[in-house]
Amino acid sequence: MKQNLIEKIAQRYAVGLEDGQTVQAGDYITISPVHILTHDNTGAVMGKFKSIGATKTANPRQPMFALDHNVQDTSDANKEKYARIEAFAKEMGVDFYPAGTGIGHQMMIDEGYAFPGSMAVASDSHSNMYGGVGCLGTPVVRTDAAAIWATGKTWWQVPPVAKVELTGELLSGVTGKDVIITLAGYFNNDEVLNHALEFTGTGIASLSIEQRLSIANMTTEWGALVGVFPIDNRVIVWLNDRYDRILKRGLFGVPSDSDGNGFHPRINKDTIADLDKNKPVTDTNAYYSKTITLDLSTVSPHVAGPDNVKTMTSVMDMETKGMKINKAYLVSCVNSRVEDLAAAAEVVKGKKVADHVEFYVAAASAEVQKESEKRGDWQTLIDAGAKTMLPGCGQCIGLGTGLLEAGEVGISATNRNFKGRMGSRDAQAYLASPAVVAASALVGKIASPTSFETISTDATIKENIKEKSEGSSVSLMDGFPETVEGELLFCPADNLNTDGIYPGKYTYIDDFTAEQQAEVVMENYDPEFGHIAEKGDILVSGFSFGSGSSREQAATALKYRGIQLVVAGSFSQTYKRNAINNGYLVIEAPELVEDLKRIGNAALTIRTGITATINFKKAEIRTDQKTYSISPVGLAAQELILENGLESWVKNRL
Repeated sequence: MKQNLIEKIAQRYAVGLEDGQTVQAGDYITISPVHILTHDNTGAVMGKFKSIGATKTANPRQPMFALDHNVQDTSDANKEKYARIEAFAKEMGVDFYPAGTGIGHQMMIDEGYAFPGSMAVASDSHSNMYGGVGCLGTPVVRTDAAAIWATGKTWWQVPPVAKVELTGELLSGVTGKDVIITLAGYFNNDEVLNHALEFTGTGIASLSIEQRLSIANMTTEWGALVGVFPIDNRVIVWLNDRYDRILKRGLFGVPSDSDGNGFHPRINKDTIADLDKNKPVTDTNAYYSKTITLDLSTVSPHVAGPDNVKTMTSVMDMETKGMKINKAYLVSCVNSRVEDLAAAAEVVKGKKVADHVEFYVAAASAEVQKESEKRGDWQTLIDAGAKTMLPGCGQCIGLGTGLLEAGEVGISATNRNFKGRMGSRDAQAYLASPAVVAASALVGKIASPTSFETISTDATIKENIKEKSEGSSVSLMDGFPETVEGELLFCPADNLNTDGIYPGKYTYIDDFTAEQQAEVVMENYDPEFGHIAEKGDILVSGFSFGSGSSREQAATALKYRGIQLVVAGSFSQTYKRNAINNGYLVIEAPELVEDLKRIGNAALTIRTGITATINFKKAEIRTDQKTYSISPVGLAAQELILENGLESWVKNRL
C-alpha cells in the first residue's frame, strides 16, 4: 500500500503494529516519538507524572525541558517554579535548557532533537515548526506528555494528509511569513482543519530553512496538526552547517569521541550520512485527501488581523489606511532567527523608531543573538531604538513587559493575534513579516519597507476521492464490543465549544463530582439538554465539536451523563485527545451529520427517533435508511477505552 511522507515517518515511530500493517491516514496507532519538549508547563506535567505513580522516566534521553515563556518574571514564585523544574530534570537525568538559553522549539531544531525524518512532539501547539526541516512534529496534551515520560509512548490518530504544492519563486522582499499569511488568509474556511500538510513542488528548493520553519510553524494557525517539508539537499547542507557551528561554538559544551574529535549526540557526521542515505520519500501516486497549489511568484507582503490570523490585507492597502501603531514586536518561535533579525536591521539601519512607538526585540536563542551581534544586526536594532530582551516568547502569549494596553494597536512578527492574547482585549494586534514590523516601527503606522505592486494570488484547491476498500475487517481486542446501539440525539450546532459543553465557572472546582459534572453538562449550550438526554444515547453534533479551551471535563461530563459516545462531523483535536485520554470514544461521520442537518435546527437538542448501530468490526454506522463508513477504531484507541483512559493505561504498565 502506497504511503505519503507523513505516513512513512509515522510508520517508523509506530509500535505494536499488527503483522504487515501499513500505516495510513485515519489509523489510531501507538507512537514512541524520538523526543518530547515541555517548557514552562513542565511543572504541570510533573504533577500528572507523579499522580499516575511514576517515579522515573522510561528513557531520560527522550524528554527535553526548555524554559522560555515567562522568562521576564523574576518574582520569587516564578524563580521557585523554575528551580523545581531544573531540580526535577537533574533528578530524572533529562536535558534542561534554563531561561535565557532559547525558545524551546528553536532548541529542538538547533540541537537536533527534531531531527529530519524523525517524529518529535511537544506539549505546545507550535511543534508543527519541526516540519520545516522534515521532522514530523505535532502537539500533544499534558497527559500525553506525562505518559511519554513514564512509558516512552502515547497514541496518535494519523490525520488526513493534504498536499500543498508550491511552484515558482518568491519575489525580492517577500518572505516565508508572507507565504503562510497568504495561505491561511486565502483558504480561510477550515479547508485544512486537523490535517497533516505535506509541502511539495519545485518552489521549495528556493526557500531557505528559516523560511520553511516560519511556514511550518504557522500551519498551526491555518488549522493543521502537522506541516512537513521534504528532506532535500538544502536540509543536508543545513545539517552540515549546524555540525560545523556546534563544533566551533563551545556554547553548551560538546563531548569528544575516542579520537578527541568533537561529537554531538544527535547532529554528527554519522547521523547526517545515514539520513542522506535513508531519508523517507513519498511513494509515487500516494494518496492525499486534497491538493492545494500556490505560485510563490504571486505572493506579496500581507498583514493578518486584527483579532485573527485568517483575515489578510495587502501591506500596501494597509499603508494607505494610515493605521497608527503603538507597539511593534520582533519576538517568538516563528520569526526571531538570524535571517529575521537581519531583515529588520536592514530596514532600520541609520534611522530611529517613531517617538510614540515601543519596539521590542528578542532573539529565538542565545546562539541566534550571538550570531546577530557578530553580524552587527543586533546593535543596529538597538541604535534604532529597539528594546531588547532575553530570548523567549513572553509577549506572544501575554507575559512580561510591553504588552498591548486598552486602545493600542500592535504590529507583530509573532504567530497569533487573538483578542486579548498579547494584552488587553480592547487592543488590536496585526501580524506581519519582520521587515514590515520594522518599517512600521519607524513611521509609527503599518507600512511596507518598499513599494510592491498589487498581485493576484494564483492558488487552487482540489478535493481528491479515495476508492473505498470493500470487505475490510477491523481487528478487535478481547472485551471491546463489536457493536454499539443507541438512539441518535442531535445537537445541530457547528463549533460547539467547550464552554457550551462544560461551563467555565465549574472548571476549577476541584471537588466537583462526576454526578455534578453530569448535571451541568451542555447547560450553556441548551439548558434543556439535561431533561432531554437519556442514558445510552449517542450524541451527534456538527463540525469542529469541542473547539475552545482544553478543559478535560468537556469530555468526562458527557461520559458521566451516560452518553455512550459522541459522533460529529469533525472534532477539535484537543477535544478528541482529551476524550480518548479519559477512555471516552468519539467518531467522525461527516456524511451522517450532513444528512441529519436536513431535520433542521428548530431545537438545540433533538431526539431523532433514529436508532443507529455502530459496527466497529466493519467500521460503519448503520441506520434504517443508510450505512455510513467511519475510520477504523484501531487497537491503540481500543486499548485506552478498555483501560478507562491513558492514566490507567500508564499505571498498568509501571
